Amino acid sequence: MSGPLGGFKIIEFAGLGPAPFAGMMLGDMGAEILQINRISDNASANSEDEAHDIMSRGKHLVAIDLKKEEGVRLTLKLIKSADALIEGFRPGIMEKLGLGPKICLKENPKLVYGRMTGWGQEGPLANLAGHDINYLALTGALNSIARKGSNPTPPLNLVGDFGGGGMYLAFGLVCALIEASKSKMGQVVDAAMVDGVSSLMTMIHGLMSEGVWEDNPASNFLDTGSHYYDTYKCSDGKYVALGAIEPKFYNALAHILGLDPVSSVEQQMDKSRWAKLKKELSAIFLTKTRDEWCNIMENKDVCFSPVLTISESYQHPHIRARKTFLKNGSRVEPAPAPRFSRTPGQITDNQKRDTSLEFLRQWGLNGREISFLLEK
Repeated sequence: MSGPLGGFKIIEFAGLGPAPFAGMMLGDMGAEILQINRISDNASANSEDEAHDIMSRGKHLVAIDLKKEEGVRLTLKLIKSADALIEGFRPGIMEKLGLGPKICLKENPKLVYGRMTGWGQEGPLANLAGHDINYLALTGALNSIARKGSNPTPPLNLVGDFGGGGMYLAFGLVCALIEASKSKMGQVVDAAMVDGVSSLMTMIHGLMSEGVWEDNPASNFLDTGSHYYDTYKCSDGKYVALGAIEPKFYNALAHILGLDPVSSVEQQMDKSRWAKLKKELSAIFLTKTRDEWCNIMENKDVCFSPVLTISESYQHPHIRARKTFLKNGSRVEPAPAPRFSRTPGQITDNQKRDTSLEFLRQWGLNGREISFLLEK
């Protein structure tokens, strides 16, 4: 069975990070993704590198020279058959290629035109380079992710590129596709990482407005300021993680660790006690190995987890039971998410990718045109 997006056809202009991630998410859910690579970048439809790129899984790849008029005309013909388009270039690049939204929407009025950038399509920084760390820095997110006395720590590139970027683009595209199915009209989706990251921080902004969140890292209950929401080193040098926010979970944790019982939210949330209690917990966890603590706490309702490496996570019983990771050819990949009861998503093995370009027939080209384009 095809996924919930079965029947939708999406063109993705090859890029880095968030744009192909959005394409992967939509493809996992059944959409047919045609990824257009640039010949000038030595990209090819049967490149071994592409075959091992997880974010290209399930996609048809074709290399088109967009510097030639024939290449632009071919791309516009493909766009006529598409429901949506994804591009992740700096503002104005697609317009210079002759593939901006005005031209594409003229060719296909129902097209949903998705644009992925860091800074957005307008604003003083719109045309400047940047990366995940820069978007987090400007939105206040990066400053909030730091231990007391330490530099801010970038959380890989999960929050800007993929959380505030690719996922918001995918969400925007699906929203616009639903709207287009009713109005029969397309539109531009402007997904900017500074917007997405700020949106992800909604709860924190709400807590600040209520006066219960300090705009100072490591001073709050979620940012390592508290003793009950943090990581602790064990005797073997490995770590465990605690998230015992609710009083009943905290009380259960305190009982297991032999701490003074806490009978009210006010006592648990008393910031004047946090530093002392953190020292106590640090000393306690150093008395046993990580696995010994797992044997004591892993099946208790205390919001406890071992801090696993990526390789270790593959083998955890819960992750294995959920089939959160799948073997795809020679590699391990995250399974499609979220899950659907009737129209589940699925992934395909890119190492068995069809490189005959016959799939272009589904995009409106005939055999003679395909042969001519290959010769050119």
